[in-house]
Amino acid sequence: MSPNQMNNFHQHLAACLRTAPTPLPSVTIGFDGFVDEMISVVGERQTLTAFKAVPDIATFGGLITKAAGHSSLREIVVNAVHPGGCAVNMGDGLARLGVPVDAFATLGQPVHPAFAAIVASFRSCHSWGKEPGRTLAFEFNDGKLMLSAVSQLADFTPDHVAAILAADGAYAAACASARVIALTDWTLYPHMTAVWRLLQEKVYAPLTHRPAFFLDLVDPSGRSPGDILAMLDTLPVFAATGPLTLGLNGNEANILARLLGLPESGDTPESAQAQAQSLRAQLGIAEVVIHHLKSAAVAGAAETVALRGSYCAQPKKSTGAGDRFNAGYCLGLLLQLDARSRLACACAGSGFFVREARSATLAELADFVLTLPEA
Repeated sequence: MSPNQMNNFHQHLAACLRTAPTPLPSVTIGFDGFVDEMISVVGERQTLTAFKAVPDIATFGGLITKAAGHSSLREIVVNAVHPGGCAVNMGDGLARLGVPVDAFATLGQPVHPAFAAIVASFRSCHSWGKEPGRTLAFEFNDGKLMLSAVSQLADFTPDHVAAILAADGAYAAACASARVIALTDWTLYPHMTAVWRLLQEKVYAPLTHRPAFFLDLVDPSGRSPGDILAMLDTLPVFAATGPLTLGLNGNEANILARLLGLPESGDTPESAQAQAQSLRAQLGIAEVVIHHLKSAAVAGAAETVALRGSYCAQPKKSTGAGDRFNAGYCLGLLLQLDARSRLACACAGSGFFVREARSATLAELADFVLTLPEA
């Protein structure tokens, strides 16, 4: 596109967002809930209240490498304790945009206090686990390193979910009214592939309105190739009920590409676009969306688009940015926008979040769209 065409595109999209119908269609989302501790690593303590943080992952990695063979101590600062998990963070992004969210997640019984404010913003919320996961999120200027305690999530089994479905029709009812059904965090739930198969049979197959499905796997590098391939085999089954979008960050896309014998991608619009196309064709699904720090792409059967993202060199908060990208993309699905517009909404959602450390409202998203870089 020429600069004038891009300006017109951004202005048109902003106008569409400002005049979006109310109420918006609903999203049903599940299933991960985590309590996140947001952490900085102290590089140099200056005073009791001031310190210089370790700036990036490479520097932190060097400190760890130097410690090999002897002991080492590093101070950390827990900046905040936040509600976390992709379902929770993405749900927050959607709810802030004015989307009715029906959430089903491992929030604890009773629900952990960290989730109180977000739970209040959802149309409905149901805890499907006795304990949430726990994540230590080490934040740096160039990304984040998350260490998660997840042994309790092994209780999230097909039998557990089947018992809930039999006792409570809330999830089936929410799916029956949703325009988008989002499933998050396959990686940290060891029985999630079997749970998906159960839901495909018991809940999704009976649906008649063909909702869109959006999947966010989360970094699968800790799972075996056999586990990942078994999960990928379930993806085409969704197509019988509705079109499926697989959302991946750059690292996740490269993991799948290596496993499937496809080329890896760098952080450029062109390479992300080519990889999205090859993954979509190999997986046999409706769409693949890939986002990097500086670019994003979506490949569908009829249209493939790549954009430069809204890069922020010094983010106020990076943990959860990908979830707000996904929230923006799902907003585009809800509004039945074209692929370029869906991708721009996603880039705006993450771009706003890293700068403001909170999710955007619909009006704020419309304003931020106007700041996006040219393609």
